[in-house]
Amino acid sequence: MTVVARNKAIAAQARRIYIEALVNGVVALGRAINEAAAKLLLQSAEYAVMVARRDGVQAWNRHGPAWQAGVISGIRHAAVYGIVEVSKPAETANAASPLSLVDDDTIEREITASRLSLAMMDKATWEFTDLRTRMQILELQDELAAQDLFRANVVAKLVLDAWTRSGLSNSDWQMLRAELHQEFAQLLGEAYHEVNAWLLTQSVMPEVDLRPFIRRATQAAGTPAYPGMSAEDQMRSGGPIRGSSGLPMASASTVVHPAALAARSPISSQAEEVLQLLQRIVGGQVPAFAATRLEGRATAMSAGATALAPIPGAAATGLAPRLSSAIKHAQEALQRAPLQSPGAPEVPAPQVLEELQTRNQAFKQVLKQAAETPAERATIELVAMMFQSILMEEHIPATVRVWFARLQMPVLRVAVSEPDFFATTDHPARQLIDRMGSCVMGFSAGSGSSSGGGGGSSGPDPLEREIKRVVQVVEAYPDTGRRVFQTVLTEFEKFLDNYFENENQTTRHGVSLAQQVEQRETLAIQYTIELRKMLSAVPVQDGVREFLFHIWADVLAVTAVRAGAQSEQTRQMKRAAADLIWSASAKVSREERAEVIRRLPPLLKTLRDGMSQAGMAIERQDEQVRTLNNALAAAFTAKSAQIPRERLEELMDQLETFEAMLPEGGDDFDIDQTMVRDLSGHESEGMEVVAEGGSDPSPAMLAWAKELQVGGWYMLDYRNRNEAVQLAWRGTRRQMALFVTTSGRGVLFQLSRMAGFLQAGLLLPAQDESLTVKATRNALAKLDVDPSRLLN
Repeated sequence: MTVVARNKAIAAQARRIYIEALVNGVVALGRAINEAAAKLLLQSAEYAVMVARRDGVQAWNRHGPAWQAGVISGIRHAAVYGIVEVSKPAETANAASPLSLVDDDTIEREITASRLSLAMMDKATWEFTDLRTRMQILELQDELAAQDLFRANVVAKLVLDAWTRSGLSNSDWQMLRAELHQEFAQLLGEAYHEVNAWLLTQSVMPEVDLRPFIRRATQAAGTPAYPGMSAEDQMRSGGPIRGSSGLPMASASTVVHPAALAARSPISSQAEEVLQLLQRIVGGQVPAFAATRLEGRATAMSAGATALAPIPGAAATGLAPRLSSAIKHAQEALQRAPLQSPGAPEVPAPQVLEELQTRNQAFKQVLKQAAETPAERATIELVAMMFQSILMEEHIPATVRVWFARLQMPVLRVAVSEPDFFATTDHPARQLIDRMGSCVMGFSAGSGSSSGGGGGSSGPDPLEREIKRVVQVVEAYPDTGRRVFQTVLTEFEKFLDNYFENENQTTRHGVSLAQQVEQRETLAIQYTIELRKMLSAVPVQDGVREFLFHIWADVLAVTAVRAGAQSEQTRQMKRAAADLIWSASAKVSREERAEVIRRLPPLLKTLRDGMSQAGMAIERQDEQVRTLNNALAAAFTAKSAQIPRERLEELMDQLETFEAMLPEGGDDFDIDQTMVRDLSGHESEGMEVVAEGGSDPSPAMLAWAKELQVGGWYMLDYRNRNEAVQLAWRGTRRQMALFVTTSGRGVLFQLSRMAGFLQAGLLLPAQDESLTVKATRNALAKLDVDPSRLLN
């Protein structure tokens, strides 16, 4: 027997094993559904629901056996005679009237089949990938046929056809849907696995791992399959894109040179790598896609900082009238509340979300038929896969994902018309989704409100209401492209600042404390700078100079924050500084020494009062006073230089008008890391200050620390606690950051310390990557399984 003949025989036997696994699985599945139906009758519910369940279970008991027999018969018939694809109504309708293609029956059929197919492939994706690869080798095929029984959507169609023929209704399916999805997902996965296991015994591609999704520390080959990406990142993303799928592998040419990434954070670099990989893989299938995206990338980069203005040339591709009309129709259909009948109780968010998700998938086929170019069809598929991933993100509550689902059509519109959407990470539509997603990762999935948020029990959290408003604004201006996304992104960021400062019950106390610390520290640094300028040419004893720079500047700042810069208390502290400078200068006459002795007790009292207000411990106050006493003793013995009276008077005048010398609004004032002070003295009951820990940060980590945005969630390992924290505040110069725990305790970082914690792995983002980057990576994994879906 030749090799080809042997391979065909093995392939035929593999298909027989697969068919028998399906048939045997359907028999066992029927028993599981019987048990699930019986349990439904035991669950308490409203009277109307219980009646509906009773009728549905009775229908299942009557027609279930016929359905099982129909499924088995359909599988065996398809195995022998194959499946003939019937032309879809959409393909025979008038091309000039694309909107007539979307009728309720068509959508419902697509929805039910899509749900079951997605549920099965969710558990069996990698088994199917390996089986498909082996069958391609055995049968010398480039790809499995569209109606091949190995495909989950084909099995789903057989199942649903048998369901309808047996006399069971769509409402009966919906009643048992969860159990049906679970059982069919397990059935198909086990069938794939059984065939793969048998093929391994026949030595058919034994190097294909049956469990590639298991996370490993390193790859066997020791070389990352993604250029520039660590093995750990690949395992986190579900494994590398393998060449056996027919997709082109990324080459070294896609890697950005390390020198170009020196000042960029790891997150930004990784996001760029994912988009570059997308360009190469999709461009291999659809060359026009890569060409237009590269042109859009160059246009976006040359546009620079034109944030609110449309980028010239970015929408040069435009939207074909037929596709634009189809997108508009789909958007209007999605805006109508699904599953909601007048006067009926509100439908739970998870159910609405599932309906929206499946409708989006159903509309995808209609939109592809309205598309005119392969690049448009590829873009429609990519956006659909991205949103499928986003809407399955369980860390975001269903109530919020419902609004995310309604962004799919507006995003599709800009993705088709603005090529840089898939070429750059800074497109405002991407940034908006990422910002909103990162903020709601800490929501309570059960209630749909943020832990400790301001909404309480009276309604949705203000953050959720703002997301709803943002989506509605985007929907209201569908033809403005990126401008509406950029506008609402700016509004959303302003809302976040106000939300954490004023509306969120968990964070607002901590934010208030952090703002006071920043104001105090900024003033203290400014006072130190100005004092150094004032005393640069004045012969002041070193002990007094250090006291003024490191202690009294902070006292002046604290007093100015609490009482006001022009208050009598602040002026008293300034006079104390002038008195101290005069007292520590050389005293050569008896009268001057007598005056120092007279002024000394009230001066020392004022100094102690100021240090107490600044929170200094008594022991440290005593140490500072001893240092000052030594300076004053030196003045009595005339060892220190004498300050001319005119200069002393000038210094006193400058101290009285200190604030006039400070930079207005801080515009010309930049805090250098060498100026950053020790914040450990700001510990309070409601706020911890991180003054130690971490490692010496690299430039990339400092860049990452500067990128962290308000609203994101992180895991913080500090003081023997590993807990979730939310970034609630960034200082006006981004030198400080406040994280707040779910219980309301604040944790304050300086920039360099925060970068050190990031580098040491003590501060980790809740998301390894942004929502859109993760969704893009998941889309690449799906293309690995079925690259033909780009153009189908």
